[in-house]
This record gives sequence, structure tokens and C-alpha cells, in this order.
Amino acid sequence: MGKTYERIDGRLRSFIEAQPLFFTATAPLSGDGTVNLSPKGLRGSFAVLDELTVAYLDFAGSTAETVAHLRENGRITLMWCAFQGPPNIVRVHGRGEPVFRDDPRFRELLPHFPDIDPSAHGLRAIVVVTAELVRDSCGFAVPYMAFEGERELHGRRFSREDDASLSEYFSKKEHIATSLDGLPGLPLPLPPATL
Repeated sequence: MGKTYERIDGRLRSFIEAQPLFFTATAPLSGDGTVNLSPKGLRGSFAVLDELTVAYLDFAGSTAETVAHLRENGRITLMWCAFQGPPNIVRVHGRGEPVFRDDPRFRELLPHFPDIDPSAHGLRAIVVVTAELVRDSCGFAVPYMAFEGERELHGRRFSREDDASLSEYFSKKEHIATSLDGLPGLPLPLPPATL
């Protein structure tokens, strides 16, 4: 049976930090808007900032749905599944905010991610999530799957970009500056990175 936690600490924090993959879910306020569900990987791109706050690096991609939804309403759920070991699913329901590259907090947040080179992946923002509800559940139906390693394609693709070419790349994508539902997405041109 599921359990509610007051904070992200101890066993719960260890479980979250050990997972190589998590998912984000967001939606616009509009009842007929597009619900978004995204997988997030790359070791070192997620951090527990304190007992109620987590953050992850938002890298270059084909859309900016999560960013757009967070800018509109801030609602987000993060989910981790145990694909190895004892069955477990952990969800953090909360309020998220994309901290963009020109925000003074961006530079303050970067040291929380010492195990990854963000410049190699087209870093767009850092998403900070404040937990409002933390729950786990059994995960009995989640299959066993083995983690074989990180894919190198993302880093190879975006490591050759600088701020200007990355901004140009984003401007050519249909759903970066605006979401599928027309909400403001990633601010363009991309502000220079303060790495």
C-alpha cells in the first residue's frame, strides 16, 4: 500500500538518487490541452537540493512542453520506478519553475550537478520543483529491466553547438518557443549561458 512522506530524506532520497531514469508529467490549465509525459535520464542531471526541493537540468530537445506548462501553472509530478531490486514507485507532486540561463539563480544552482558537463547537452534551463506531496506505492507490476549505460548520442549531437547555433537550432523547431497548445515555451533567442 502507498505511504505519504513529509520530506525527501533517508531511504526515499537514496532510492530517488540511485535511479538512472525518471519521468515528468505536466499539463496546461485548459481541459482540452495536451498532457505531457517525458522521460529524463543522464546521470548527474538530477539533484535533491533539500528535504522538499529537487532540481534537474533541462537539456535541448524537440519540444518545450514541460517548460511551457510550468510557466503557465507550475504543476508537475516526477516519478521514479524500481526496475531492479525491491518493487517501488515514488512520486513527487509539486510546483515547478524553469530557471532560465539569464536568471541569477541559474549560476547558483549549477554546482548541485558536479557529475555532468551541462555544456555538452545544450542546457536550456534548470527546473526546480518544490514538493507538496511525496508518496510511494508498491510497483509490483513494474518489470525488471537492466540499465546497460547512458546513450552517447545526445552529448555528441549538442556538444558541437555554441549559444548562437543552439539558439538558431531552437528557432527552427516548431514547438520550442511555443507549446503544442500555443503557450509560451523557451524564451528565444536563448540567453547566453553563465556556466
